[in-house]
Amino acid sequence: MAAEGGKKAPAFSMATDGGGQVSLKDLKGKKVILYFYPKDDTPGCTTEACGYRDNLARFNKADAVVIGVSKDSPASHDKFKQKHGLTFTLASDADGSVCEAYGTWIEKSMYGRKYMGIERATFLIDGTGTLRQAWRAVKVPGHVDEVLAAAEAL
Repeated sequence: MAAEGGKKAPAFSMATDGGGQVSLKDLKGKKVILYFYPKDDTPGCTTEACGYRDNLARFNKADAVVIGVSKDSPASHDKFKQKHGLTFTLASDADGSVCEAYGTWIEKSMYGRKYMGIERATFLIDGTGTLRQAWRAVKVPGHVDEVLAAAEAL
């Protein structure tokens, strides 16, 4: 089931970097930027993560929590955060259930080879748990600014 604007956002609970847990119900009252990315410490994913890091004060001012999601382990997230000075939560969707719920686990193709992977996508969820906006097949340049503008306007 793919989540789209105006619907209740699929509930989630995931392990995070630093041995923590994050769930949608615990974020009630805050805007949530849930962004899905393929893999820790790869070029596009690092650029996107650093974009969120560099704008985190503005997301905080908009009362928005940023959560990055991939299938990488919490230990991998810890290394990624330390290497790039990331100061927001990275969640581990090891079993892919959250990717499935948000429709980001898709068939991809590279060099003629088909495989399943995470589509780079971002979801803006309001304080009541309603999905306000979805960006799919995200291109990294300029994306964080777009998400920030939407969060500030909400």
